[in-house]
Amino acid sequence: MPTLTIHKAGPGLTVQDLGRPGWKAQGLSTGGAADPLALLESAAVLGVKPSDAVIEMMGFGGTFSMDEDMRIALTGAVMQADIDGEAVAHNTTHVLPAGAKLIIRAASKGVYGYLRFAGGIATAPIMGSRATHLTAGIGKRLEAGDTLPLGSDPDPSGAPQKLPKTDRFAGGTIRIMPGPQTDFFRKEAQRAFCAAQFRRGQSGNRQGIKLEHKGNIFGTSSGLTHVSDLIVPGDIQITGAGVSYILLAECQTIGGYPRIGNVIPADLPKIAQAPPGTPLQFQFLTLAEADATATAQTDQLHALTKSCQPLIRDPHDIADLLGYQLISGATPGDDLERP
Repeated sequence: MPTLTIHKAGPGLTVQDLGRPGWKAQGLSTGGAADPLALLESAAVLGVKPSDAVIEMMGFGGTFSMDEDMRIALTGAVMQADIDGEAVAHNTTHVLPAGAKLIIRAASKGVYGYLRFAGGIATAPIMGSRATHLTAGIGKRLEAGDTLPLGSDPDPSGAPQKLPKTDRFAGGTIRIMPGPQTDFFRKEAQRAFCAAQFRRGQSGNRQGIKLEHKGNIFGTSSGLTHVSDLIVPGDIQITGAGVSYILLAECQTIGGYPRIGNVIPADLPKIAQAPPGTPLQFQFLTLAEADATATAQTDQLHALTKSCQPLIRDPHDIADLLGYQLISGATPGDDLERP
């Protein structure tokens, strides 16, 4: 069984997958990757199952090596990386040779980066998932010196692929839909919320992020909270002091703060990937409009797979370019000197 060794680890390295649904009634949120779209992207370029576990890196990566060759892909936040000094491109298939050092540095765009191995991480599942859920005490942060078992690469000779670059790291307009407590807020407050210029606050983690803005606070018409009920990722809670928070993958399952709305799933990766200070503004959709944006993960994966393109090496990166027969019948010109 292939083994991954972690030589250096950033502060937020965990094993993640698409989460463990079905446990909310027992008080456990689904959890999983903060940016599940990144898991679909890496599955598409490697041609593997999206349910396989990956390494999630918050802000900074680390140094890794394998004891067997393995195809890999980096998705999510853009992090500078190299394998023994050779640059590793984002959203692209690469081979990590046995014994080589993969170094992943700080994110230049976004927050959560993902390292997928074609064989998947083969740790023992807990309650149907390999995802670390720190607030529930499932799993732990990865540290230097840790090793992880991996599965075998199902297609080690698979043609390398790449995905077109997308940018979901700059914030901008975030679409939200009304929720159970939206009408607790006066229409003027709802309009003011959408007109406000927010920024992603400094505080935040896998449970949620804080929003900051200048101007009036947003409160309910009564100023009171409600009986605690079910909450989910994407919910925008307004505290009694008028502070806004957006919940993420590892949020609790119930809460008492009223929610002015819910970020639609299609835009939640933009929230997860917004670094502190990123500008954010909100736009209400009707329930029908929000439903029209919904896409099953299987359909997303199919669309991403269709968008993959064969990786064509840049001639500038081929050290022995003149040694290739580029055109049928043409040669480098040194035929007589060759043995």
